Amino acid sequence: MRKKTVFPCTIMRGGTSKGIFLMQKDLPQDFALRERIILAIFGSPDIRQIDGLGGADSLTSKLALIAPAQEPDRDINYTFGAVGIDRAFVDYSANCGNISSAVGPYAVDKGLVKAEAPFTVVRIFNTNTQKMIYSKVPVKKGRFAPEGDYVIDGCPGSGARIELTFMDPGGAATGRLLPTGNVADRLTLETGESYDVTIVDAGNPTAFVRAEELNLRGNELPAELDQDAGTRSKLEAIREKVGELMGIPVSQSIPKISFISAAQDYLTVSGKMIAKGSVDMVARLMAMGKMHKTFAITAGIPAAIGAVLPGSVVNRAVAGDSPVFAKKEIAIGHPSGIMDVKVEVRFGKDGPGIVSCTVGRTARKIMDGRVYVSGKIYDSKR
Repeated sequence: MRKKTVFPCTIMRGGTSKGIFLMQKDLPQDFALRERIILAIFGSPDIRQIDGLGGADSLTSKLALIAPAQEPDRDINYTFGAVGIDRAFVDYSANCGNISSAVGPYAVDKGLVKAEAPFTVVRIFNTNTQKMIYSKVPVKKGRFAPEGDYVIDGCPGSGARIELTFMDPGGAATGRLLPTGNVADRLTLETGESYDVTIVDAGNPTAFVRAEELNLRGNELPAELDQDAGTRSKLEAIREKVGELMGIPVSQSIPKISFISAAQDYLTVSGKMIAKGSVDMVARLMAMGKMHKTFAITAGIPAAIGAVLPGSVVNRAVAGDSPVFAKKEIAIGHPSGIMDVKVEVRFGKDGPGIVSCTVGRTARKIMDGRVYVSGKIYDSKR
């Protein structure tokens, strides 16, 4: 076997994440060998990822595998991978909405779609969730036009707005928007502690629990919660029970677990004050055992859906004493600021149906070139 050790790659920021983009055709078909190459490209396993391109953080150790689609209703097939930092794994069980926002620009610049100004809509099929994403990409002179004045919290500077619409996002993992059939479930841990949870399977399957039930304020920041081993252990135990209720295997990435509270004033990680009146809820998300520094789009989608489902844990937090919460655009307060998610929902005789969820993001190409790995990975048995 010829030991290929040089691979074309692109590093892109998508939203509040950063990832390495690879064309699937450039990697070997042998799954085990492909995984070793990907881990070598990132420099994993190593807490600093010093010998690769990974950023030593869950928000920057992300992979996008891209292939042109053959089906007439889509342009791009996109697979997301969460790459382990101190452990040798690539988790393909979930999608990343932020990295998704860079897929359209990548496809435009690689000539994988016909570019038309001022916007090109790239039809992306996400293989992780088996769902379609429409990306409205700003284009100028046949290339992605990244410059603009749109700002997203959790990322410095501004850029051109990329509109991402997640079509029919419900049931990505289980086939059902509400995997248990209930808008809320009472869950009991081995310790005997019980919690009300709402599980929404959309974007990525995510369970929501009220912060006060966990004896939390709801406005905690990552540095504080990451020192609280007891609460993190409890959240992981809840997450595992949620997996049992859903009937799916628990991976590093899914199901997600989030604790929420009613709108309140709070400080972001940068010290900015977010006023109670500017958000509909305050939410915190766990990612690989630690608090997410922002809020994943694929958790923002189920959070926004939960907000409009009467009786859900999320709905009770945002609606308070009101019988109905009728807003279509939900403002979620997270550790770095605010995320807005627009929900298009239809209520029929069979219950709620989610037509689409839309968010705005920015993206930027950081590097285009070649990455080198050691030929020794071809001799490895791992």
